[in-house]
Amino acid sequence: MQRHPMTKDGADKLKQELEKLKKEDRPAVTQAIAEAREHGDLKENAEYHAAREQQGLIEARIKQVESILGSVQIIDVTKLTPNGKVVFGSTVTVLNVDNDQEVTYKIVGEEEADLDHNKISVNSPIARALIGKEEGDEIVVKAPSGNIDYEIVEIQYL
Repeated sequence: MQRHPMTKDGADKLKQELEKLKKEDRPAVTQAIAEAREHGDLKENAEYHAAREQQGLIEARIKQVESILGSVQIIDVTKLTPNGKVVFGSTVTVLNVDNDQEVTYKIVGEEEADLDHNKISVNSPIARALIGKEEGDEIVVKAPSGNIDYEIVEIQYL
């Protein structure tokens, strides 16, 4: 079985989601189905069909989260020895050499990537270019719009 890297925070969030799905969402949808059944004819009962569809989505997500957690390799970056290099789980501030804009990224597993929160997948082009580099190093990221030059400003192990 292939192991998928994930930060401790990402794994904790998935465990919380699974707990909510099993202890809150599943019982709530079961109750909604029971209430909809009481309204009579199931063929034309929109509430019943909506609740059944919601139940299917919840069960599918439970299976998906359990599968992810079953194959995850949790990496706690705070327990790593800081060696000055960019590694999985590290937070990296880079400077776009062309426009002088700084951006900070946290390198995370595929399942927890979230660009809105500057969490990039370890498999993304920028993360692949950063891994193994040190502060002060320059990297070139091949983007659809062309190459982007970055300088690594800071590496943190948070």
